[in-house]
Amino acid sequence: MLRVVVASLVALGLLTGLGVVLVYDHWNGNLRHPPIVVKNRPEKQTDAVDILVMGDDTRSGEGNDIDGEEGGGGSDTTILFHLSANREFAYGISIPRDTAVMRPTCYRADGSEIAAATTYQKWNAAYAVGGPGCTQQQLEQLTGIHVDHYVVVDFKHFKDMVNALDGVEVCLPQAIDDPEHDIHLKAGTREVDGDEALAYSRVRYGISGGIDPYRTRRQQALIGAMIDKALTRGMLARPDRLIGFMNAATSSLQTDFENVAAMADLALSAQGIGAGDIRFVTTPWTLDTDKVSGGVEWLPEVEELWELVRTDQPLTPRFLRQSLRADDGPSGHATGTPSADPSASADPSADPSADPSADPSATGPESDSLSDDDRAAAGLCS
Repeated sequence: MLRVVVASLVALGLLTGLGVVLVYDHWNGNLRHPPIVVKNRPEKQTDAVDILVMGDDTRSGEGNDIDGEEGGGGSDTTILFHLSANREFAYGISIPRDTAVMRPTCYRADGSEIAAATTYQKWNAAYAVGGPGCTQQQLEQLTGIHVDHYVVVDFKHFKDMVNALDGVEVCLPQAIDDPEHDIHLKAGTREVDGDEALAYSRVRYGISGGIDPYRTRRQQALIGAMIDKALTRGMLARPDRLIGFMNAATSSLQTDFENVAAMADLALSAQGIGAGDIRFVTTPWTLDTDKVSGGVEWLPEVEELWELVRTDQPLTPRFLRQSLRADDGPSGHATGTPSADPSASADPSADPSADPSADPSATGPESDSLSDDDRAAAGLCS
């Protein structure tokens, strides 16, 4: 999204200076800045930028009542996006919503306390009780990572972003039929529109045994496809699509970025990073837990992952084996230019299907992305 900000403003500048001002003001007016309170924050150790991205699953508001369910207001999606200080690599770390954690004390916008949990809860409970501020407090306290910015997107605006791209390509190895949530998707490779993309990113029944971290994998694949398409020459050469994408992306976006210019400045600093340099990973997990019903538990390796973020290190080869690249095609093969440094991204996602005996120093085409077996387990084509 940040890269598209810059391309949009440049494209508008070629047309008219007034157009830049009007559209820029419109985008800024779309942004929402709900106050959040985060205390006892860890010290920032590097000049890297860490952005906490959350998906709000509220059913309130136009376009969000997608399945007739009541409630919502939680966050099924949490991704910590790490942009290196030297702007040579980036990776997104997904935290499955069902991860068992001890939620710390967090705070309402007025500074009043929300008491810490006394028993293990699922990760997304923090958003349900205290919104993005509580989720950020939880991440910072449990990982020691200082979050620089946060972004919250809801159902409708996610769909609008996909539609502004004229859809994105996905591949399903099997048809999905979930009548309870009105999700019906055909098998095969094809372009999906906003409604289908949302269904694809949310479905968990009838595929991959209903295991939440596998749904996280499919979300990563979909977001990677969106990034790859947004950065294609065809997209960047179309001012109409760029403006439509940014209208959708900024509409009611919740964030602490002060304005679109702040986003554009960050984008300009990272213009050398392509889709092939961006990896998506998942926190190491196991189903072997009694801490929360139907949940997953972090494996000890997660501490290695947090240390890489804290010290601004690229993800190591042992984690590359469990990563997805943003330019992976729907069948798992890169569609763009590979990263020049294969150690510049990865995922320590030591899930039950990972092979702990594999050589962590291995390099080569089979070691720097998710294996065919792991893709199949997650409901991705191989």
